[in-house]
Amino acid sequence: MGFVELFLIAVGLSMDAFAVSVCKGLSVDKLNGRHVLLVGLYFGGFQFLMPLLGYLLGYRFEHFITSIDHWIAFGLLCIIGISMIQEAFSEGEKLDDDFSVKKMLMLAVATSIDALAVGITFAFLSVRILPAAALIGVTTFVLSGIGIYVGHVFGMKYRSGAEFVGGVILILMGLKILLEHLGILAF
Repeated sequence: MGFVELFLIAVGLSMDAFAVSVCKGLSVDKLNGRHVLLVGLYFGGFQFLMPLLGYLLGYRFEHFITSIDHWIAFGLLCIIGISMIQEAFSEGEKLDDDFSVKKMLMLAVATSIDALAVGITFAFLSVRILPAAALIGVTTFVLSGIGIYVGHVFGMKYRSGAEFVGGVILILMGLKILLEHLGILAF
């Protein structure tokens, strides 16, 4: 597998993290370098680690992992999305600028489940896993940083409803992942 193919896979895998980063950016009152770095490290870090883990698991557990990965992603994204929607309707404007370990771990796991399956696939294709995982991680790090910035700029102009829209997007992403894996949607 060549660099171009690996890069395209990296970009594809980072799209969920990019979308979630945009949602986080919508809700941040004052964006700073710490936010960008945290989002990049969590999402990029998990996108680096999950293919490694998948590679190590190999074909032995492939059927088990691929049979539930969509349910895990769906559940985590829905929990976070519902929480954002509830916050949007709570009294007073409370921004979801929560970058706690708990929330960021949930988001990072939810957006990197597919990378685990890709790692399993890489084991069968004899892909050099460290360079491939590094490319995926770095690509996700960069795109997540861009995503939180884009979301913040958009959110500053259109603050009302940003949290609601972000929550709906997360739920729809989870639903899309679930429906694709169940064979109801074919993209």
